[in-house]
Amino acid sequence: MRDGGNVVLRTPTWNDLDDLLSLINSLVEEGANIIVDKRVTRQEEIEWLSKALARLERDEAFYLVAEVDGRVVGNSELTRETGGRDSHVGRLGIAIREGFRNLGIGTEMMKALFEQARVWGLKGVMLGHFATNERAHRLFQRIGFVEVGRIPKKFLKDGRYTDEIVMVKMLD
Repeated sequence: MRDGGNVVLRTPTWNDLDDLLSLINSLVEEGANIIVDKRVTRQEEIEWLSKALARLERDEAFYLVAEVDGRVVGNSELTRETGGRDSHVGRLGIAIREGFRNLGIGTEMMKALFEQARVWGLKGVMLGHFATNERAHRLFQRIGFVEVGRIPKKFLKDGRYTDEIVMVKMLD
């Protein structure tokens, strides 16, 4: 990491359940620009992790967590469609706990996701983010994403509508 600390990027396991629950709920409490808008229960996180691990095993999705000092501080995913006309494009998402941003963790996670996308033979990856999330937008631009459109008023947060910015990165 930029601060000299070490981060481990790896696929999640059942042992990460409590850390993943803590991560998502910390983002909700922070009011982060994510789709989830209320605290997640342990049962809901069990159901999400169960589905995620099954998709990972079937090679339908790829998940990475970022671990610092034995604690999960970031989560990311790359999904792909199979069998359709869009099976050459993936979709990704990423979230980093407050206090661990701007340390290079997100950039390294994205590089690993791009590596997996290439293994799958994808030609490009896309993502969407809150238009108000300028930090994420700068990161995505810096690593090669290009804004290709906006969905007006996609998100409702704190009584205000926010556009979704859609971005794409083509892979070589």
